[in-house]
Amino acid sequence: MQLLRQPILLLARSQAVKKLVSTMPVSSGIVTSYVPGEATADAVAATSGLVDDGLRVTLDYLGEDTTDLAQAEATVAAYKELLADLSARGLSGQAEVSVKLSAIGQFLPENGHKVALENARDICRAARNAGTTVTLDMEDHTTTDSTLSILRELRKDFPETGAVLQAMLHRTEADCRALAYEGSRVRLCKGAYMEPESVAFQDRLEIDKSYVRCLKVLLGGQGYPMIATHDPRMVQIASSLASRFGRHAGTYEFQMLYGIRPEEQKRLAAAGETMRVYVPYGTEWYGYLMRRLAEKPQNLAFFVRSLVSKK
Repeated sequence: MQLLRQPILLLARSQAVKKLVSTMPVSSGIVTSYVPGEATADAVAATSGLVDDGLRVTLDYLGEDTTDLAQAEATVAAYKELLADLSARGLSGQAEVSVKLSAIGQFLPENGHKVALENARDICRAARNAGTTVTLDMEDHTTTDSTLSILRELRKDFPETGAVLQAMLHRTEADCRALAYEGSRVRLCKGAYMEPESVAFQDRLEIDKSYVRCLKVLLGGQGYPMIATHDPRMVQIASSLASRFGRHAGTYEFQMLYGIRPEEQKRLAAAGETMRVYVPYGTEWYGYLMRRLAEKPQNLAFFVRSLVSKK
């Protein structure tokens, strides 16, 4: 299955495959297993249901690699609409938003860094007014320095802004140490991008070891760790480390993706853990779906059957 990871991630960049998948009626199958819908109303409805189950939520308006200023501005507007709707429904205390900087201008050819920073500030301001927070999603390694630079600027005015670090990168343990300070919210995930050996661990066991090392830094630090994993071993290890470091419920949280291990999500919440579900929505679901398939290639067979059976 590991051998399928790179081919699937390469498919994520294929416009021909994207066109095929996007025009076939597969949305009632595997797509809706991971994405609750394309509209703000779909995202808010999914959030309401999860909150009713005792879960918390972070919402991602799908889109990335934007090189069009108008599209970046449209993404900002979508987040502001979402935040207003969450506030109006009384959900903003249990739901925050996750933002990819590449979706709000980071890759614009001339002044992308500045545009992304200002757009992120706009979203952070709207989130604070709604009574919630923003977490900056991390993308591939070429964006890490820029993303952390923007994070530092945002935290001057919005110190509650969350960061994301990927354990597969060689640099991440050091980044964890730099960010494990009081008030710092840090989501630790394994990483879902195809990265070169020069910057990232390639072996699954080595990635797991890095994840545990990073967990120790974050849980032993002064910040608020957000433990993003579906791996039962990592959940157990994180729980043990939290106990070892004297962490009590509410000083860290677990995070999992929408549609993955939903019963485990409910179990953790029922056990008193803070459990947050990452909910993506919007029309640009193709790249997200491909990364989920790369993480769990056995889903590929179901995906292909969906395409064939629904022609």
